[in-house]
Amino acid sequence: MTTSSRVASDNPIVYIVDDDSSVRAALEDLLASVELRSLTFGSAKEFLAHTMEDVPGCLVLDVRMPGLSGMDFHRQMTELGIGLPVVFITGHGDIAMGVEAMKNGAIEFLTKPFRDQSLLDAIHSGIEKDSERRKSAARTSELQARWASLTAGEQDVTRLVVQGLLNKQIASRLNISEITVKVRRGHAMRKMQASSLAELVRITEKLGM
Repeated sequence: MTTSSRVASDNPIVYIVDDDSSVRAALEDLLASVELRSLTFGSAKEFLAHTMEDVPGCLVLDVRMPGLSGMDFHRQMTELGIGLPVVFITGHGDIAMGVEAMKNGAIEFLTKPFRDQSLLDAIHSGIEKDSERRKSAARTSELQARWASLTAGEQDVTRLVVQGLLNKQIASRLNISEITVKVRRGHAMRKMQASSLAELVRITEKLGM
């Protein structure tokens, strides 16, 4: 594994997995020329042994490699919990292979030799996609933490509130007083940081409720 670190560590990073050392070096130089950090690996196994940085990134992946091929590794990424967008590069690709890669979510499938700008465009697209994915995941995690801060009773009331039930109906459904419903509802609104019922509904929808 080698690394290029011309910019700050909190910037995006591009992971390059290719068994050809000359290709790895050329791609590393290309990315450094546009001030993109990179880490290079000679195999998928070597990449998996590395702890990924907690920053947006993109994976440039060779299709054919000894051991676990790029295509096989791409299929396993979801199971392994790796959400990095993938840009395939290959000197042995065909249309069917490219179609399969794109169907499986690859950003691009480039056949060598390819234009440097085509690769850079694909990488930037991948980094942007990963950045948005990470923001969405962080937002969902924050909402889940808010929901977990509610008591069981507050959660019960909230579920019925967002269904459109009135306080009196909720009290009857849960066999509690209407005052208790109002108190739990108020606590839930505050903990969920919802300024209105409409906002509370939107939050619970994002949580899949």
